[in-house]
Amino acid sequence: MATQSNTNNGENSKSLGKFFKGVKSELKKVIWPNKKELTSNTIIVIVSVILTATAIWALDSIFGSGLNLIIG
Repeated sequence: MATQSNTNNGENSKSLGKFFKGVKSELKKVIWPNKKELTSNTIIVIVSVILTATAIWALDSIFGSGLNLIIG
C-alpha cells in the first residue's frame, strides 16, 4: 500500500505542474481591459448594484407595509 501512495504522489506532482503550465499559457491569451474600459465597467456595475438594491428595498418596504395591514 505504501508504494502505491508514493507512486500517486509523483504522478500528482507531475499533473499539478502540467496544470499550472496550462493555466499560465491560457492567461497569456486573455485580453485584459485597459484603464478606461475598467473604469467604465466598474461604474456600470456599481450603478447597477445600487439600482437593484434600491428596487429590492422598495419592494420589500411595500410588501412589508401590506403584510402589516393584513396582520395588524
